[in-house]
Amino acid sequence: MGRLMYGGVEPFEVEERSLAHLRLVIMNKLRRNESFLLHLPHGGGVRSLWIDASMPLTLSFAGSRPATINRDWIEALMESANSSYGLQIVREPDNTVVRDPLQA
Repeated sequence: MGRLMYGGVEPFEVEERSLAHLRLVIMNKLRRNESFLLHLPHGGGVRSLWIDASMPLTLSFAGSRPATINRDWIEALMESANSSYGLQIVREPDNTVVRDPLQA
């Protein structure tokens, strides 16, 4: 399990493959100076965070090998992030090609 730490909020545990994909979406949104709402499972419910470049954000991964990246999943997550509801972890699309981030 990976961890997402934001500001002074209690860390969130997120499955590492999901976190690797969230990292790319978050990075792209913040690089464009776009703030957004992020919804993450927490306990038995959901916790929502307003993500803004002015707040410290740390993503940590326990695994030693980067996850393969599914471009279709990135697109689905970006669509979610750009919606009026905000970014939530959507299901990974089936039957899509994944790319190893270590391969150029």
